[in-house]
Amino acid sequence: MLMQNLSEKQIEAVNAIDDDVEIIACAGAGKTGVVTRRIVNILKCKPNVSPKNIVAFTFTKKAAEELKSRVYSMGKNVLGDTKGFAEMYIGTIHGFCLSMLQEYITEFQTFTVLDDIHTKLFVERYYEETGIKDMNLHKYIETDLFIKIMSLLNENWNDSAKWSNEVRTAFNKYKQKMYEERHFDYSLILREMVNQLESNHTFRKIISQKVKYLTVDEYQDTNYAQYLIVKKLSDRHHNICVVGDDAQSIYSFRGARIENILNFKNDYPEYKLYK
Repeated sequence: MLMQNLSEKQIEAVNAIDDDVEIIACAGAGKTGVVTRRIVNILKCKPNVSPKNIVAFTFTKKAAEELKSRVYSMGKNVLGDTKGFAEMYIGTIHGFCLSMLQEYITEFQTFTVLDDIHTKLFVERYYEETGIKDMNLHKYIETDLFIKIMSLLNENWNDSAKWSNEVRTAFNKYKQKMYEERHFDYSLILREMVNQLESNHTFRKIISQKVKYLTVDEYQDTNYAQYLIVKKLSDRHHNICVVGDDAQSIYSFRGARIENILNFKNDYPEYKLYK
C-alpha cells in the first residue's frame, strides 16, 4: 500500500527518512503522494517519533487540506489508526508561527491578526503614527501601496542597508504602532518568529524539541524570512524535506527567492536529491 504505484525514484524518496531531502518535481508529477507516503513512513519506521514531532508547511490552506486528508487516509491504511494525528501540524508557515508564538510567549497571547482590509483601516486611522506620512504617501490613495511595501520589507529585510532614512523610519514606526495596539499582520508574524528564534534561547529550545521532521512544499516560493525560519527549525535535528520546481518561481514580486531551492545543496551538503 505504501509504495504502490510509485516509480523507483519515488520509492527511494519515501524511504529517505534519515536524510535531508530535496525533491524537484513539476506540477502533476505526484509530489504530494510522495510527501504523504514519506510522512507516514516516518511514523511507521520511527516508533519514538510522535505525530506532534512532524511539521509540514504548504503554500496555501487548500494545499494543506489536501495533504492532511491524504496523510490521514494513508496513515489509517498503513498504521491501522490515526491516533495522535491531530497534533501533527500541516498548514501554512504563518499559521504555525502564530500558534507557536501565542502558545509559548505570554506577550503575544492577546495579539490579533489583521487581514488586509483591517490593516488598511488601521493604517488610515493612525496615518502619522504608522509611518505612511514619513514616506510621503497619500492617505487613502496610496495606503495599499504602503502596506505592500511594509509587508515586503518585514519579510525581506536582508537589504536594509540600502533603505533610505524615510523607509527605515516608516518600517520601525509601523511595527511599533501595531505592537502598541497588540496586532500582527501576516508579515509581522514571520518577522517576530525569526526574532524569537534568534534571541530567545528558551523558545528556540522548545521549538527544536518539538519539530523533528520538517517538510516544506513549494520551496522555490519562500522568501527571506521563511528561509530563515526553515533553516533554524532544521538546524538541530537536520531532517528536512523540501519540495519544489527549480525552474519556476511565480512570486518573486512578493520577495520569493528562487536561490533558496537552488542553494539547498550548500545549506544541507549531505542531502539527497530526487527528480
